[in-house]
Amino acid sequence: MKVLAIETSCDETAAAVVEDGRRLLSSVVSSQSALHKAFGGVVPEVASRAHLELLGPVVGEAMQRAGTGPAELDAVAATIGPGLIGSLLVGVSAAKAYAWSWGLPFVGVNHMEGHLHAAFLEDPKLSLPTVVLLVSGGHTMLICMQGGDDGQVEYRLMGETIDDAAGEAFDKVARYLGLGYPGGPAIERTARDGDPTAISFPRGLAGAGYDFSFSGLKTAVVRYVRAHPEVWVADVAASFQEAVVDVLVAKARKAAAEVQARAICIGGGVAANSALRRRVEEICRADGRAAFIPSRAMCTDNAAMIGATAWYRLRSDGPTPLDAPVDPNLKLPLV
Repeated sequence: MKVLAIETSCDETAAAVVEDGRRLLSSVVSSQSALHKAFGGVVPEVASRAHLELLGPVVGEAMQRAGTGPAELDAVAATIGPGLIGSLLVGVSAAKAYAWSWGLPFVGVNHMEGHLHAAFLEDPKLSLPTVVLLVSGGHTMLICMQGGDDGQVEYRLMGETIDDAAGEAFDKVARYLGLGYPGGPAIERTARDGDPTAISFPRGLAGAGYDFSFSGLKTAVVRYVRAHPEVWVADVAASFQEAVVDVLVAKARKAAAEVQARAICIGGGVAANSALRRRVEEICRADGRAAFIPSRAMCTDNAAMIGATAWYRLRSDGPTPLDAPVDPNLKLPLV
């Protein structure tokens, strides 16, 4: 089964062709980072207009790379939520148009579920239960992926952020320090020259269940820099990054022990952070668990993960009606 998938939930215009939910035939991502850099963050209207201009060429390139035409496709999928409503509408409208004109089923995919299924694209034999640490600009979640009695994959939410997501905190701290946008890569680059033990920043909700909080840490950084204007920015970046990674890793490790997970996976944009990737590998090695560290291309928003999820959803739920609306606040189907 070949699926053409489209992803336009935020500021990445992406298309991919995925076969049987596991084999990636092509993946094309056109980033809008340069467009939004001057604003220090994503501007929804700018993102929507850019998707309109870029989507057609991106889809065409994905089909060409896969050596696939409409006659060889079995379904068309798109991210239906969560995300920016204008951006979602561009991708979903295009996907429905393709599906209708080619006589193919349409599949609306939850963006967050896509990040979870990205793991199977690079490791089809990934065993369950697995704890997934999903960290991005809009979400920080701990999810247990487990097999249901009917053989389907089930998701159990173990914890999530109560305020800022990890990626959001990276962006805000980077902006305050004058490091530019996007904040995650900027903080990581600057932190390489700093001492992660130079400043003792707070670890939000440390030891208190599985929920996260990064708003207090962000405020602590601002207060420290105001009180110590002479501080080396690299030390601030390194210490801030260490505080975020400490909390993410500690809670993921604790959750994995509770559910006796066979592996810990990471996903989302922040999963590209080198310090986080290294620490997850270290704790898994120490605890005798497998560590799934996706390629950086699979961490950021992409259509490949949407195609993998669409294959699964089409088999379990069937096609999505063409009149199904986008949902910018769509939630994961949890048990």
